[in-house]
Amino acid sequence: MRVVATAGHVDHGKSSLVQALTGTNPDRWDEERRRGLTIDLGFAHTTLDDGEGISFIDVPGHVRFLRNMLAGVGGVDACLFVVAATEGWKPQSEEHLRILELVGLRHGVVALTKCDAVDDEWRELQAMDLADRLAGTFLEHAPIVPVSSTTGAGLADLRAALATLVQATPGATDVQRPRLWVDRVFAAKGSGTVVTGTLTGGALAVDDQLVAGGRSVRVRGIQSHGERHDRIGPGNRVALNLAGVEHTALQRGDAAVVASQWRPTHRFDATLHVLPSLGHDVSRRGAWFAYIGSGEFPVRLRVLGHERIPPGGDGLVRIHLAAPLPLVRGDRFVLRESGRDETVGGGEVLDVQPVLPASRARPDRSVDRVVAEHGWIDADDLQALTGEHREPTVARWVVDPAALQAARSAVRERVLAAGELGLDIASLDERERSALAGVPDVAVADGRARHAEARDPLADHPFLAVLRSTGFTPPDPTGIDRTELRELIRRKLVVEREGICFHPDAIDAAAVEAARLLAASPDGFTVSQFREALGVTRKHAMPLIAELDARGITRRRDDLRIGGPRLPTL
Repeated sequence: MRVVATAGHVDHGKSSLVQALTGTNPDRWDEERRRGLTIDLGFAHTTLDDGEGISFIDVPGHVRFLRNMLAGVGGVDACLFVVAATEGWKPQSEEHLRILELVGLRHGVVALTKCDAVDDEWRELQAMDLADRLAGTFLEHAPIVPVSSTTGAGLADLRAALATLVQATPGATDVQRPRLWVDRVFAAKGSGTVVTGTLTGGALAVDDQLVAGGRSVRVRGIQSHGERHDRIGPGNRVALNLAGVEHTALQRGDAAVVASQWRPTHRFDATLHVLPSLGHDVSRRGAWFAYIGSGEFPVRLRVLGHERIPPGGDGLVRIHLAAPLPLVRGDRFVLRESGRDETVGGGEVLDVQPVLPASRARPDRSVDRVVAEHGWIDADDLQALTGEHREPTVARWVVDPAALQAARSAVRERVLAAGELGLDIASLDERERSALAGVPDVAVADGRARHAEARDPLADHPFLAVLRSTGFTPPDPTGIDRTELRELIRRKLVVEREGICFHPDAIDAAAVEAARLLAASPDGFTVSQFREALGVTRKHAMPLIAELDARGITRRRDDLRIGGPRLPTL
């Protein structure tokens, strides 16, 4: 289903035309019907003769309700541009057209309404004027359909033009990353909180866990045009019944998303096209509002590279938000200045998490630029920021080639500086350990990295021979480098217990002696018996028996040692 926004000057017959096409009055409020003036967004839908569906978002035309109009054009596929034959082109017609261009619309149909109130000559003149006004815009080649909502004249032609429009307008793309900008919030009796909006980016299903307005919610139910769905794809007008949040906690402009797929941001870099009709340059000075999705957000503005952007000019800007928004590269926005109450321009989001200072930032649409500026970026984060998947370079990271080379060079220098003993890889952070795998001439063994040709000073350390020869009565490790000793213990080449160092062979031999004692005395043996069997003093017997206990070879029962689960078999 395509989503089509109406646009045009106030009182040019937008709502009446939508009602004539759909049978539904999009003016929801009594005040709207009483005044004959659309104040807020209205919604209706119809099925065309070829079976294709259209959802209409009827936006207000009066300048005083421009913010509501802006809320309605985010996430639409095309427009139905309305100009009354009785009045012709008006200031709001021009502003609506420019806004539609700024939000990136490229498809539409033009309806010349109220043709029953003018003669044929005047209708032809207005159609010619319309064609001139639309020249050079995205509606330059759009059909102009004369129509009357009162008499029904031209409605069949308009429906046929809409059918052609639907076929020519690309449908929504499912990138498995749903986002719904909320344009209405209300409490439904018996259901609780309901939000509506146009679903983009991916599908939603009942029981999906989302974040909306910074709050965790669950999708309790889904409706689209009065029909219930268990699952619904992008490109549809959707009403979500949400559990876990009161309707008063949400508002228009909030976004409902899957939390893990988005990185809400307080600032973004973007292009900015300034309208040629603007009477002044754009700089950081001003009370700015950005219209993104369905919301109006106060922002601060910084022009990148130049201090100002002239009317009709294009530039780069950094926009700061008061609250974070789930944005992605390619999102569109419209910029207004509240002090002058005028639309300034609009643009496209390029970078939702800029890392360079504004004085150096030169954003573009390149994902490679994002990677280069970050240096190292998690592959999931990169996809969340850009909408594009890249296979990780190392581990979970997408790494700029220059940054990866620099990391490997730095790690190699640390390894070489560590000498023959090597570098404890536990001293490296996650990125450094990932880079280590590609460092040339470096080998990793026993938790240490050393030059591939370096001799391991511990493999045949003289202290090991001393311990092996002295058995149960080793000497104190005096004169041994403490770093080397710690590494010998870490590698389990030396067993340290109660400050005394043993060769592993001594522990194995002690375990055999314990088994022999238990074979002779199944009820257990004392420390004295163990000491006499080994021929050692209590100084060495106690750490040895403690090590056997720790390994599960023996167990203590009162003053005796009995067999443990790992007692060797004789």
